[in-house]
Amino acid sequence: RSPEKFAHMCPDSYSFLSSPLFSARLVREFVAQNNTAQIKHVIQILSQEFALSQHPHSRKGGLIGLAACSIALGKDSGLYLKELIEPVLTCFNDADSRLRYYACEALYNIVKVARGSVLPHFNVLFDGLSKLAADPDPNVKSGSELLDRLLKDIVTESNKFDLVGFIPLLRERIYSNNQYARQFIISWILVLESVPDINLLDYLPEILDGLFQILGDNSKEIRKMCEVALGEFLKEIKKNPSSVKFAEMANILVIHCQASDDLIQLTAMCWMREFIQLAGRVMLPYSSGILTAVLPCLSYDDRKKSIKEVANVCNQSLMKLVIPEDDETDEGKQSLSLQMEPKEESLSQQEVTSSGKSFSSWLSGVAETRSCSISRNTERVPVTLNLDGIVQVLDCHLHDTAIGMMTRIAVLKWLYHLYIKTPRKMFRHTDSLFPILLRTLSDESDEVILKDLEVLAEIASSPAGQTEDQGPCDGSDTRSGQLELHIPVVKASQLSMKGMECSPSTPTMNSYFYKFMINLLKRFSSERKLLETRGAFIIRQLCLLLNAENIFHSMADILLREEDLKFASTMVHTLNTILLTSSELFQLRNQLKDLKTPESRNLFCCLYRSWCHNPVTTVSLCFLTQNYKHAYDLIQKFGDLEVTVDFLTEVDKLVQLIECPIFTYLRLQLLDVKNNPYLIKALYGLLMLLPQSSAFQLLSHRLQCVPNPELLQTTDSTKTTLGFKKATSTNIDYLELLQHFERVQNKHLEVRHQRTGRGEPQDRRVVL
Repeated sequence: RSPEKFAHMCPDSYSFLSSPLFSARLVREFVAQNNTAQIKHVIQILSQEFALSQHPHSRKGGLIGLAACSIALGKDSGLYLKELIEPVLTCFNDADSRLRYYACEALYNIVKVARGSVLPHFNVLFDGLSKLAADPDPNVKSGSELLDRLLKDIVTESNKFDLVGFIPLLRERIYSNNQYARQFIISWILVLESVPDINLLDYLPEILDGLFQILGDNSKEIRKMCEVALGEFLKEIKKNPSSVKFAEMANILVIHCQASDDLIQLTAMCWMREFIQLAGRVMLPYSSGILTAVLPCLSYDDRKKSIKEVANVCNQSLMKLVIPEDDETDEGKQSLSLQMEPKEESLSQQEVTSSGKSFSSWLSGVAETRSCSISRNTERVPVTLNLDGIVQVLDCHLHDTAIGMMTRIAVLKWLYHLYIKTPRKMFRHTDSLFPILLRTLSDESDEVILKDLEVLAEIASSPAGQTEDQGPCDGSDTRSGQLELHIPVVKASQLSMKGMECSPSTPTMNSYFYKFMINLLKRFSSERKLLETRGAFIIRQLCLLLNAENIFHSMADILLREEDLKFASTMVHTLNTILLTSSELFQLRNQLKDLKTPESRNLFCCLYRSWCHNPVTTVSLCFLTQNYKHAYDLIQKFGDLEVTVDFLTEVDKLVQLIECPIFTYLRLQLLDVKNNPYLIKALYGLLMLLPQSSAFQLLSHRLQCVPNPELLQTTDSTKTTLGFKKATSTNIDYLELLQHFERVQNKHLEVRHQRTGRGEPQDRRVVL
């Protein structure tokens, strides 16, 4: 019978339509008659009058009736799926759990009959199922799981699945915080990954952030499922790197590499390692973000050893991507590269909400603009090194006093690497980096200081650091109050110093070398503890990294104009000790020993003028250079000096040095009494200065070993032992040097008296 006739018989109700048998029989009749209009009319009545009724029993009957209609329609149910599915899905939201269960059962029957015909309606089905997955009623959940498995079977065996249309829904649902909904999402991702005809990898940037958020779920089962899903994606990436959108996922990994959850951080770091190794220079525009995430991990302890090891590989791999070609200054090439390469998106962890919706919306916008931004063949993509961003990150980490030692070392290694590979571009940042590099010399770690010195030495010696218009600085005789070098400084000729001559130029030095020496001494002056504890260590290492002669020449030149005479004396004593005792200065000592060349004589005169700040070091320099007569003349002047305990302590130390291997040649020259009378006189002079202490006894015993010259006469008295007689024509005005020594010592005496007048502690006087 037609519905109209049935309505005429039962004017108050269509209740018999809710009977499955009646509905099925009626629909079969209409199918046989090919009466599409009547079929739709029956479905409409079941939907509006029953399934969507206000009465629970009517809704139950309507759901059963719709399922029966679908069964009756058979393969033709696909023509009416929209009308069949919509009312059932509406009942998924019913407050009565029994109704939700019946709705789930009805939809199962509809889908089972329609099979592949339901795929055009997949999104609405998936949306409804994702809600039932989190249903509190166990029966409803059980029913939804059956329906879910059926739908997965259909998708798996079909090749008509609309992945493009499904991705926006997946991207939205993946940010659910409900663990059952998350489990549902991950299960579907695993299914879609397993289907050969579905390439989910193309849409991985859309869902990667959500996957990492699910990885932090409290449920171990869900975390494990998510790990498996991410692992499968990573395997696919390794198999087909040419089809991967590395650039679109770089910032997602940067964010999760900074996660507080260890599993998320380790997984993201492993992905980052693979991305850098597979994509290569495609990752360069994102270097600053990668370093922000990776560098802190390098200081992790053994509790996070795995993360630390992977982060170290990331760091090393990224560093290898920087090549000399990145120092190219061709603006045209740079602009072309920038146009073809996606801009680096700067995202911080705080910009992503816990639900991830802000990141999801960001991805939606970026996906459209980036869809064609990167070629699948990564080798064809021109990239630009974001050097400014990298330097900013490195500088920030150096300023952070809370970072660990290994991170600081890694930062300094990066700076050194960049100065080697891209020196021209790096020198644009030198003036801003210079102050923090100097402050890093106060670090507690020797290894950090060594790396820091390597960077500073490279700055001071790189040809790229040679500024224009470099020439001799103004040598006018003025007060030395302008010793400080203000940072930044552009040109050597613009140094705010008065009365200074530039350091001697050599092929290994540049205009930054002298600036470095000035600021290093200023650092020692303002931080005396650094000078006492690390001063010798720093200078010795610099002598290995740079030209030792230039270091001593420039420091002596600067100290010559130092106003703080006490610091000048202390610094000279430090430099002299290094010169006389350090193995690193062996060649320089040999150069000064004989003064055979004009360069060595020039260096001696330069050192001498500054060494005059400390009388005993001046004598030791004369001993080193075999200027024994001048040493004797200096000691004669000591009688006019103010003898203090500190003064005698230094004389004591000099006596100890004379007994060291460095002065072996000097002790051997005592055998040639006739040709070295002033050496013996100078040593006796030191002996007369000393009180009868252990040093006095030591030197006295040494002088007692000097042989009688009458006993050493040979047949050829005109010949002298090779090396014992110094040439007299050395072009050195020793009288002028002696007068300079007197002037400097008079200044020291005046300053000491001024300090005494101000009530400052006096030097300890000798009580004889």
